[in-house]
This record gives sequence, structure tokens and C-alpha cells, in this order.
Amino acid sequence: MATELKEFRTSNDAIDDAEELRSRIREDGYLFFRRLHDPEMLRALRLEILAVLRDQGWIRRDAELIDGVADVSRRCAEGDIEYAEGYHHAYRLESFHRSGHWPSVVNVIEKIVGGAVLPHPMKIARLWFPKFIQDTTPVHQDFVHFQGSYDTYTCWSPVGDCPIALGGLAVLPGSHKRNTVLDHHFSLGAGSLTVDTDEQEGDWVTTDYEMGDALIFHSLTLHQALPNVTEDRLRVSLDNRYQAFGIPIAEQMLTPHLSTHSPLTWEQIYQGWESTDLQYYWKKLDLEIVPQDTSYSEKGFAEALVLAGEGDERAALHLRRAIQRDPDSDQAKAADKVLQGLAESRS
Repeated sequence: MATELKEFRTSNDAIDDAEELRSRIREDGYLFFRRLHDPEMLRALRLEILAVLRDQGWIRRDAELIDGVADVSRRCAEGDIEYAEGYHHAYRLESFHRSGHWPSVVNVIEKIVGGAVLPHPMKIARLWFPKFIQDTTPVHQDFVHFQGSYDTYTCWSPVGDCPIALGGLAVLPGSHKRNTVLDHHFSLGAGSLTVDTDEQEGDWVTTDYEMGDALIFHSLTLHQALPNVTEDRLRVSLDNRYQAFGIPIAEQMLTPHLSTHSPLTWEQIYQGWESTDLQYYWKKLDLEIVPQDTSYSEKGFAEALVLAGEGDERAALHLRRAIQRDPDSDQAKAADKVLQGLAESRS
């Protein structure tokens, strides 16, 4: 990535012009809006999420809740089982799932796709601890994880102000124009896959995000998180997917996020909700559901096995996390074999 990050092109001026929005996202692969969401609604959501995380020990009780001051001794990342277990407590919040249906974003996606929009049932939040640089989300395309159709869009929104030091998202404009999935390889970070940035040309863009800002981008647009280099602040963001009705959706997007890392069912999520309108809403729709393509993740894991066997500590950490999450899985057994062999070679 270029050492100097440039600023997003802001599209608030075109928010009511569907043709112009489509033109810009076709050209740049993204749309960025200042205060697309109501900051007060995000502030309320932030307080709810942080209160739950404080109860889990992730947020310090001797600081203002709204500041999101993390207990750095509890640092963990998406590959860790303790991350999924803590995250899933916040994941049960009705307000969190409802935020994925806010008209502020759905209306923009409707203009992009030219019709009715399906918010994916798998809502996602990202909770990033400070100075956990090795687990920063690497450069990738979303399609390898969420699949279904290329014409799927992500909306990333910080739940709180997010200056560059806190680790917001950066994108590579125009990188979607190849109209293909690039070759991904093993990496730490959310999704555990990355592309070779040496082959990518152009200037990366980002901003000092403020509460209410939103970044919408195509499933093939290259993007990455910037590292959270603050001393003690947890970065909280929404990271949801949307598509038009009538195109395929992959089966995994109908399940709770990280439920393969730590068990969680929709029944557990819905316990205590005040309303039912969003419960199983997708089951009332005539969807074309396609199987998940696991070849991307399988290739990445195979690469991690080789790298760990060669002494790569990041790959070895990835294997240890796989064993921790499900020690009886085929991947865990393969990981254990490699790690045992590595230990024997060092003894």
C-alpha cells in the first residue's frame, strides 16, 4: 500500500441522483458519505454494545463508557474462541440487527441496484483491540468470504468517531474493474486471506471517519483495515452486506456471524427481543440459495500448514486457533500434526 493515503471522494452531493451514484460506483468501486446515518442513533447503539462488552470484561469500568477504553489484557481477535464468545453477547442485541435495516443505507443501495434490496441476515460487527497489529484485516475482496453474486455490496460504518489511528477502512479505487476474484493467500486477520499488494497499482483512499459516516463498496473492490495504533481504544464498526432481490445468496450468509467459531443459533439471538418483524425475515422470501464455496478458505489453510511447518509463527498461531475452536475437526487434526512435527524438530 502507498505510504501516503489520499482522501475519499464524498458522494453526499449525489445522494438523490441514482444514475450518478451508479456511475461513481462503477468507476471507483465505492461510495463514501458523510453522516449518512443519524449520529444519535449510532451513539445509542454504541452505548448498548459497549455496555455488553464491559460486562464481558473487554471495556474498563474506570473510564467513561462512551470512550470505549479497552482492557488490553483481554485482547483477542476473530480467530480466537474467546473473541467469538464475547462478541456473541453483543450480537444478541436487537438494536444491532435492526441497524442493518436502517433506511439510510437501504435507500442508497436501492438506488445502486435499481430495485428492492435484501439485507443479508448475517449482520456483522468488528470489535478491534488496540495495538493488535498482526491481526489487522489484510487487503482482500469480500466476495471470497460472502460469495453468492459479484453484485453484493458492503456498508462499513464506524460506531463512533474513527480517526485513522483507530484503524478505519481504506479502499483501492477502481480495483473491482477486473471483474474477477483475485488470487488470495493465507494471512492473519479477519477472513484469514489476502492478495499480493505488489501487483496492485493506484492510490489507496481513506479518511478520519466521524460518527454517522458510511462507506459502501462492491464485493470485488480491494480494501483493508488500517491498524488500530491507539493506546487503549476499542474500534467498533458495522460491516454489513446487501444485494438486490433475484440474485443468488450463499448459504453461509443466512447464519449468525462466527457461529462456526462458537455455537450460536437464531433462537438464542432472538430471546428477549421486543419485536418479531426481523426474526427469520428471509425465510418469508423466495431466495436463490447457493452452496458455500470453501475452496478459498481451504487453500488458505493448506498454505498455513506449509508455512507453519517451515517455522512461520503467524501460521502456527492460526493453526493453534483452529485446534482451540474445534479440536475434533479434520483441520485441527492436520494442524496438530504439523505443530507436533515442528515441536519435535526444535527439541
